[in-house]
Amino acid sequence: MASAAQACSYVYLGETSCFSKILSSRSRWQNYQLPSFAYRNSQLWISRLPHLKPERFPAIFCAIGSSETVIQELAAADPKATHFNFMSYMKDKASHVNAALDLAVPLVYPTKIHESMRYSLLAGGKRVRPVLCIAACELVGGHEDTAMPSACAMEMIHTMSLIHDDLPCMDNDDLRRGQPTNHKKFGEDVAVLAGDALLSLAFEHIARETKGVPADRVVRVINELGRTIGSRGMVGGQIMDLQSEGNKTVGLDVLKYIHLHKTGILLECAVVSGAIVGGASDEDIETLRGYARSIGLLFQVVDDILDVTKSSEDLGKTAGKDLISDKATYPKLMGLEGARLYADELYREACERLSKFDQAKAAPLLALAKYISSRQN
Repeated sequence: MASAAQACSYVYLGETSCFSKILSSRSRWQNYQLPSFAYRNSQLWISRLPHLKPERFPAIFCAIGSSETVIQELAAADPKATHFNFMSYMKDKASHVNAALDLAVPLVYPTKIHESMRYSLLAGGKRVRPVLCIAACELVGGHEDTAMPSACAMEMIHTMSLIHDDLPCMDNDDLRRGQPTNHKKFGEDVAVLAGDALLSLAFEHIARETKGVPADRVVRVINELGRTIGSRGMVGGQIMDLQSEGNKTVGLDVLKYIHLHKTGILLECAVVSGAIVGGASDEDIETLRGYARSIGLLFQVVDDILDVTKSSEDLGKTAGKDLISDKATYPKLMGLEGARLYADELYREACERLSKFDQAKAAPLLALAKYISSRQN
């Protein structure tokens, strides 16, 4: 029989806040001597715990064997702890998305409007939304080519929102993705029209380019996208954001509404659309919607944190804008440490949503949640 030392490996428990969960249940193992533990890069590693049930601690991704093997190393939420290479995956998918976007918006007559569209659409960026769309599609058994038209549409809508958000009548920003904003480059009139053109093209692109997918699924994606953009979606979030400027009475409920709609709802649409074209069941679609809502809110909480902790050079956009415009933010309402703790909570919620899926197939979405929670720009 293998010794305890030989039988035990390590398991990644996520952020250190998981430790409090372990301690709260320690009485269940009071006859067992807990092993030594150590913090490594603000992450907690424990060598051995008997009879640990994943459903009790869904943030802990582990494989349970006999009482001797106990916990095997499995860290789907952390790309560094698995064979999944997150950076390679992102680079590969982003290159495919960039190529598809380049083809989707050729430089044709009238030249000026297409130059403006391409200027912002092809200006770089992390391509988080299209990659989320593709990853969700692949998780449920679909293929990248199936999801690519919807993935491109998500980036078109995102770019439209950035162009319009930067206008003098909105956030009045001069810098985006490390270069002058669209209206600074082409003028306000052209910028407005470029955003409008990208908005309409997104729907056209899904309808025209999605191949091999039943028509009812394509219509469902178009409906999801329309709902996402409208007065109860991104527009609703934007108008509430504008109205919150300088309003000292804005609380966490209103702030959550703003961010779930202004920012989070497009991330939600990306994941849900990928799942729909990939053929997911209604149950799985709603599970993935819950994951997406968690990372959507997480994205904005982290964005608020970065706005007060990073420079404009680091961010590629103007830092401290929310402070200057006196907007409600999570650091402002919860304190910087409170906002960070809330971000940790949202990250765990997102991972828990994916616990029902094959963890190897879910690795990209798990890693994307980790990336969103720890991004620096």
